[in-house]
Amino acid sequence: MSDHRLPRELGPLFADGGRGRRLGVALPPGDVVWPDPGYTGQGVPARPAFWMSDEPVTGADWALLREWHPHSGLWPLLLDESAQPWSVGQVVPDDPRQIDHFTAEGFMAEVWQEWVAQMPPDALEELDPYGAICPGPAAPGVLKAEPEAVADWLAGELAARGMPLGLVAAGRGADALAVMGWQGALHHNEWMVPMAAVVRSWEDRFGARVVGVGFNTLELSVAAPPVDHEHALHVAAEHWTFCPDNVVQGPGDLQGYAAQIMGRHAWSFWWD
Repeated sequence: MSDHRLPRELGPLFADGGRGRRLGVALPPGDVVWPDPGYTGQGVPARPAFWMSDEPVTGADWALLREWHPHSGLWPLLLDESAQPWSVGQVVPDDPRQIDHFTAEGFMAEVWQEWVAQMPPDALEELDPYGAICPGPAAPGVLKAEPEAVADWLAGELAARGMPLGLVAAGRGADALAVMGWQGALHHNEWMVPMAAVVRSWEDRFGARVVGVGFNTLELSVAAPPVDHEHALHVAAEHWTFCPDNVVQGPGDLQGYAAQIMGRHAWSFWWD
């Protein structure tokens, strides 16, 4: 499309039909995905949740669409396990403006208090050196590379698995999780919106970018990871409240998990 107008099939993703949006990248075959009213319990949806390609795409495809995001308003995602939940519409879209009412600090404090209250005293060793006292969010990291460059790198790594592309009408990756109605952390937190606030904070503090999502997985690139053990330990505490399975079913405690994430440019989350 020489005039770079937004393809007609993408207009329904926006409340205003995509007026004034531009996209200078040819789309692969695909279609919009509508939430299943039987799954959401919210009646007939006003518009589709996102657009999804029929076939896997390359990391270069993802990067091109990421470059056009400021003009298109469409955040690209690599979608794992496309049959479920994506193509069957097992998503519950939310208004991203609700994310403004939550903070990473508030989410962390609430989850820490709730989980610590359920733990036997000897299990608190898993949270050494913090124990029952929530340390709050960690200090920002120092950029080691441009966030977009790191995101493009991770997209190339993930795309090798053979993943289709999703396009979500959202201003940033964290918001895309709520807009598309991703339910991957449902067994940990029933509502995605507060968790999107945490991801927003990571975007700001660690140069994180949302690159891929699956049925119960989330893949973030990280341009400013913690590079010393003390900082990594503090970040590990955040990850424990966001995705306890990463720690509990991984190394088993914050100390071991901190060693895993120190200096790493990708954070991968999995909920049982």
